[in-house]
Amino acid sequence: MNDSMLKNIRLKDGVFAPRQETNWKTTIPGCIRRCEETGRLKAFELKWKEGDPDKPHIFWDSDVAKVLEGMSASLQIHPDPAMEKKLDELIDLVIGAQQPDGYLNTHFTVIDQDKRWTNLHDWHELYCAGHLMEAAVAHYQATGRRKFLDAMRRYADYIDSLFGRDPGKKRGYPGHEEIELALVKLYHASGEKRYLELARYFVEERGTEPNYFVTAENFPEAGLKNRQAHKPVREQTEVDGHAVRAMYLFAGLADIAGETSDPALLECAERLFRNTVQRRMYITGGVGSTQFGEAFTHDFDLPNALAYAESCAAIGLALFAKRLLDITGKCEYADVLERVLYNNGLSGISLQGDTFFYANPLEMNETFFERGHIYSSRQKWFDCSCCPTNYCRFLPRLGLFCADAAPDRLRIDIPAAMEICRPEYAVEVTGKYPYDGRIGIKIKKGGDFTLSVRIPSWCRKHEILLNGKAVAVSDDGYWTSKRVWQTGDEVTLILKLVPEVVYADPRVPADIGKAAVQRGPVVYCLESTDNPGILLHSARIPAHPEFTLRAAEGLPAGTEALLFRGEAVKPSDGPLYGTNPPAYEAVQLCAVPFALWQNRGKSAMQIYLQVK
Repeated sequence: MNDSMLKNIRLKDGVFAPRQETNWKTTIPGCIRRCEETGRLKAFELKWKEGDPDKPHIFWDSDVAKVLEGMSASLQIHPDPAMEKKLDELIDLVIGAQQPDGYLNTHFTVIDQDKRWTNLHDWHELYCAGHLMEAAVAHYQATGRRKFLDAMRRYADYIDSLFGRDPGKKRGYPGHEEIELALVKLYHASGEKRYLELARYFVEERGTEPNYFVTAENFPEAGLKNRQAHKPVREQTEVDGHAVRAMYLFAGLADIAGETSDPALLECAERLFRNTVQRRMYITGGVGSTQFGEAFTHDFDLPNALAYAESCAAIGLALFAKRLLDITGKCEYADVLERVLYNNGLSGISLQGDTFFYANPLEMNETFFERGHIYSSRQKWFDCSCCPTNYCRFLPRLGLFCADAAPDRLRIDIPAAMEICRPEYAVEVTGKYPYDGRIGIKIKKGGDFTLSVRIPSWCRKHEILLNGKAVAVSDDGYWTSKRVWQTGDEVTLILKLVPEVVYADPRVPADIGKAAVQRGPVVYCLESTDNPGILLHSARIPAHPEFTLRAAEGLPAGTEALLFRGEAVKPSDGPLYGTNPPAYEAVQLCAVPFALWQNRGKSAMQIYLQVK
């Protein structure tokens, strides 16, 4: 993803654009305040001493870096002199902590000064370095100023002098991946190929024998899978371990495959992607099925109430899918990308932009809800606040996930309303997607380029009109036309958008006999706010319900709720165990988009419903 295109794509829709606005006005300022209150910013002054509060943590630098990256990306779509001034002040604070040799890490500069690079598997040094590099590239692309970029190049040069296969270098790699994709960005910003080669080293050295984590750091072999270090990445056939680590690694893997035109490495990336989305991904686009190790488990193990589905992991899957989409042009990657963005990708942050879910389960039953389970309501902050700060940098880039605008081609992957302006052409996309399937694509400034428009795999019937006349469509997931486009030309895309009952693979034990409701790319859920007095986990729906659309109450204008008839168990004051079967009664059920649950007060929630 190239932030330089952020200025070319301006979202105007009713889902993504308001999130970007809220991120600029609320989320980023809020995360800056939290970083100040918790000592994350003060840590860069390098003045902490034993007995002081707010001891600098091993991953704090990454939180600050993500906020800086988000500020830089946001400035490209919301120019803001006050934010830019604050950003420059924070960058001066950060690079002021850089050591003469290029090293930059507040914890190891102040706390464990003699332990640099001694525990790669757990201590996040390379992870923090990667986030700082990404922030520096984003700042350079937004402002053209080099001070942060040059500082992080010195850091990258220092890391490059330590790690690699040359004699005397460490044969190590990060325990928490991230620097792999950061180095590729740094390579593009600087033109220095050593950074690309270092990224490739970190990807390909991982898991080789003798295993660095085991031999050099005495890390238990049983834990290697959690770090994706149990075997070389080219030999991996299943996505394993910590979900965020895995997604960042595979995003970096895809980057290397694309940059080096290595077909075997690309095949590896595609193989791991297929295993993820065909066997280990939730219908919401969430990944990571257990809180133990925040990890994947095994194929089809997708519990609902205990789903972890970390917000950062969904963001990581979006990054992975986007890279493979850009490399291959295959519609399957856009399908998954869209699923993530409209569901798990947005459920982790409130509409107000100031509270967050770390985990995103698919069910919050009354027991968890009444006990005040940590996942039952969004939190203002976490001790490990990777997710809130990740949203700072994720939301400004939503436009880059929707379209890819090159000088000679425009690919529209998600037809949200937006304006795409380049020197060579200008295009306006209109409509109310994803709640309305009629999308207009108007040429505001003509030019010679190829236009490709995605036909989602969920769509059973569609039409395409070019200047009012029906045209033939291809079967590869995209309608494509290469021509000299004239100002005023218009393409109309009509996607049949109907609610559907969706079943999981029967090998998913948690969902057997159940189904979810989806309309277009949007997964729906029952929320107790709309269904008072109903035990949501007991709700049953017919196999072919009749759906009625209505405006969702208390949610953003244009949000569609779904009404349908079903059954639910009558509340009972009976014994805990008895011989009488539960009595069901007919009820009207109301479902709202999963991404928007818990925005109208605390509530129970259910995605998968029993089918009668």
